[in-house]
Amino acid sequence: MKRITLTIATMALMMASTAFAATQAANVATVSPTMNMSATIQKAVSLTLSTGATAGISHCTVTAAGGSPDYSLDFGTVDALGINAGNCNKFNPAAAGVNDAIYWSDYQLLPVYTTHKVFAGTTVTAQVTTDFAAPHNVFIVRDTSSSNAATVTTPSGVGNFTALSTASADTIGASGVVSGTALTRFLGVEVTPANAANVLQGVQTATVTFTLTVQ
Repeated sequence: MKRITLTIATMALMMASTAFAATQAANVATVSPTMNMSATIQKAVSLTLSTGATAGISHCTVTAAGGSPDYSLDFGTVDALGINAGNCNKFNPAAAGVNDAIYWSDYQLLPVYTTHKVFAGTTVTAQVTTDFAAPHNVFIVRDTSSSNAATVTTPSGVGNFTALSTASADTIGASGVVSGTALTRFLGVEVTPANAANVLQGVQTATVTFTLTVQ
């Protein structure tokens, strides 16, 4: 009885060795080790700007600056009478010396977001975060659209532009912005005919901050 018990125990030990030592085995032709694979998955967002491609108009070049700011756009030489051509498009004042001139261009934004569980209310906004210096005889304007459409109507006059807010962000891509779909929008500078001892002349710079919010 003891001998039988010992023999059974030895066979059970042999079976256990074969079953649990998966990296090696004797008297077999196959071995099957296993390995768990793991990764920490994070959601991600990206918003990039580029030169516009709207047909029938000129395009100011959006240049990647590679730092702070991230991009630059130069409207060229401008004036309140619309004498200078600028680097892209312009609307001359309705009445010289009374109304403003607007120099403008299209541009594209590419919002991309991945691995988000909630995204139906995604928006893109823009805000003047560093304005031109006072007395503000020049200011940033944008097209009046707040749509989530990929492409909005090309401006046909000064009435299609409004001042880009300095106090809070303006929505330029409404709820429902789609990941990977480029948005075409329009920006410009509006030059007033103001005369004063401290009006701005020469090269002037303002900063616009664009924000993609996935929600």
